Amino acid sequence: MTYATVRSLDQPASPAHVMSSSDQDLLRLTTRAARLYYESGLSQSDVASALGLSQARVSRLLKQAKELGIVRITVHVPDGVYAELEESLERLYKLDQVAVVDLPDDGDAAETAVMRGLASTTARLLEAMLPNCAHIGVSSWSETLLLAVNVMRPTASGLKTVSQLLGGLGRSSTQASATRLTEALARLTHAEPHMLMAPGVVASEKLRKALYEDPSCRDVLDRYDDLSAVLMGIGALPPSRLFRESSSLITDDDIAALEAAGAVGDVCMRFFDAKGKPVASNFDKRVVGIGADQIRAVRHRIGVAGGARKFEAIRAVLRGRWVSTLVTDHATARRLLVEP
Repeated sequence: MTYATVRSLDQPASPAHVMSSSDQDLLRLTTRAARLYYESGLSQSDVASALGLSQARVSRLLKQAKELGIVRITVHVPDGVYAELEESLERLYKLDQVAVVDLPDDGDAAETAVMRGLASTTARLLEAMLPNCAHIGVSSWSETLLLAVNVMRPTASGLKTVSQLLGGLGRSSTQASATRLTEALARLTHAEPHMLMAPGVVASEKLRKALYEDPSCRDVLDRYDDLSAVLMGIGALPPSRLFRESSSLITDDDIAALEAAGAVGDVCMRFFDAKGKPVASNFDKRVVGIGADQIRAVRHRIGVAGGARKFEAIRAVLRGRWVSTLVTDHATARRLLVEP
């Protein structure tokens, strides 16, 4: 929080610094205006009315109060808020914004605890950002993002559309989860949902090309070039057990081939290496969803992930400039500073 303290200048001046009567009167008026504004909580217009001055004059007096040291602004950072850490990461990785989530220091926090903490902070971040967006895309399968949407409050905004960035990942239960995430975010923001009614990964490049020619898929795919923001989970390689169980089309051979090509993680199933460079693979040709170049062309790219298992993937995402805003936990944030 930001606090202003008003320092008294009522002490007599030393002989070497005797002020004229007019100087004293100006200091007295400046101090009075500062006390009314900062300590009594009056608005500038109310201060002007109380002192019989114009609002422009009050504004000049308040500025002068800071310059003379009558008013000193201090920022008190509450426990559990990591403003300095966030700002350091923003400078290091050239990010628009970092939100660091406070978690108990009990070693590596359980992955479910990390997800819950990230979800709450992501929800508050979205509530603040979405009023300034017209079209947002959301990665379709992420437990953390689904939790975030579940705790979001309805938001009055200028958001017009919410588009699914990646098809479901093979099983009917996962398709339903992808649809629920997109629909829920659209409902909370009073936007129009656009679902990509296709698997996220198909058996062959030929099948992917056929889906891309389908009018219903094409309608969603064509929207990716006009997105204001994208909201994405960050995946590690190898994927989590739950992720593997949710997809019938991501095989052990696929994972082995991606690892052999140097992949360490993904966003929207677009895999990248430790430096953040996209990894070309046969698997990539079977993905139905937004492309790597399209992701990085969007102005606001929000990435959400934390925990030790995902550290290498998160660092690679930052190195490759895949995201402009990062939500992560404080242990991961500290490690990103010392192991850039």
